[in-house]
Amino acid sequence: MTLSYIADRLEIEALLADYASAVDRQDWDLYRSVFTEEAIVDYVSAGGIKGTVTEVADWLAETMPLFVTSMHMVSNVRITFANRGEAEPATAATVEAMFHNPMLIAGDGSFTTGGWYHHRLVRTDAGWKSERLVEESGYFASLPQAKPSAADG
Repeated sequence: MTLSYIADRLEIEALLADYASAVDRQDWDLYRSVFTEEAIVDYVSAGGIKGTVTEVADWLAETMPLFVTSMHMVSNVRITFANRGEAEPATAATVEAMFHNPMLIAGDGSFTTGGWYHHRLVRTDAGWKSERLVEESGYFASLPQAKPSAADG
């Protein structure tokens, strides 16, 4: 493992953390910064839309306020560099990362989803950016809001 490989991996993992934080905190400027200007984002498997970063960010800005809170956990990050050489750094990579995302719905309980994020990344002058994201849904679960019991007072 070379230092450039480790540096690239750390930068890519930071990009994934920025992505998750952007969605959870509804920070659409940060969200856009994760992607290239021409990127395509596909949330169809989760019942969402597929479109440009601007289209998807606008859609998220409308739909995410339905959730009081959201907390992505991203793990099991697998990175494949497309063209890493001994002398030259990689310029492209594919990433598969698992996610678990519990969300609280105002007054209605909680909703949890999980699956895999599939990113196609490119190295830009501003660092690694995603030029394509496809969410592959693995599961959905909904739990009703807990009702106060007599013991709660």
